[in-house]
Amino acid sequence: MPRAVWSGALSFGLVTIPVRLYPATEPKDVRFHLMDQRGRRVRYRRFVEWEPPPDPEDASQPPQSRAERFEPPAAPEAGERDHPRAAAAGRPAEEEVEYGELMRGFETDEGLVLLSQDEIEHVRPEPSRTIDIEAFVELRDIDPVYFEKSYVMAPQRGAENTYALLLRAIERSGRVGVGRFVLRTKPHLVAIRPRDGAIGLETLFFGDEVRDPRSLLQGIDGIVVSERELGLAETLIKTLETEWDPAAYADTYREELLKKIAEKTPVESEEDRELAAEAPSRRAEELMEALKASVEAAKKAKKRPSRKRPA
Repeated sequence: MPRAVWSGALSFGLVTIPVRLYPATEPKDVRFHLMDQRGRRVRYRRFVEWEPPPDPEDASQPPQSRAERFEPPAAPEAGERDHPRAAAAGRPAEEEVEYGELMRGFETDEGLVLLSQDEIEHVRPEPSRTIDIEAFVELRDIDPVYFEKSYVMAPQRGAENTYALLLRAIERSGRVGVGRFVLRTKPHLVAIRPRDGAIGLETLFFGDEVRDPRSLLQGIDGIVVSERELGLAETLIKTLETEWDPAAYADTYREELLKKIAEKTPVESEEDRELAAEAPSRRAEELMEALKASVEAAKKAKKRPSRKRPA
């Protein structure tokens, strides 16, 4: 059973239902570790790359724009990590940064603003223990573009009856509940709806997070479509009509990738190679020790006087 990502209560009116929230989906992307060609792990590190200041006497250098000043520097080429002018200034070309020293930068029209982690935590909302349903709306009125992530609500022990009551009520009403809560550290707008005999929760994008698609189109309003063209397009749509079956659509890329992985021979790590090299000599040493112990035991047994059996 998957692990609950949140536990609390679902509230509508004076009714409160203790529930747990579970992810409704299980992404199966093939995830890789970053390795070198010898099978060793490659890890990232945080560092500040020192860049020499512009030479004031060099008139050929144009002044940097604000975007250029804040643009992340490109990765140094081989041999550039120890910049001679950085060494002359008494500091390394790359300065490693501890996690606690990291700042969060936000670029505004006036310039770059830095916030510490403590300043961000100060305004971060407290996690919610209750999801309050504020209104019920028609599901068809919510454009699918607003749906962000799907969850399934399950009743906690003893809340099965009230859970079933709400499920049956929203099924019969044909509407979905809209509410708010804080999951981990982020406030969410949510839609509560029936889904396959359970109560589902959909986190929604806020209104200002969804782009107006008309702002991306130009000149479409003046296009005239003939009835003949429209009729042919509708005929094509009816020809392709079918029932929705998610099992009919597989991730062929993932299947081919897993097939390719299965064909590969696992790479031995440095430790595995060292153990494999040491194994024959270790087995020989263990055998010699066992033989020596056996010889010593046989000598002791031979020297021990035998007991005569009574007549």
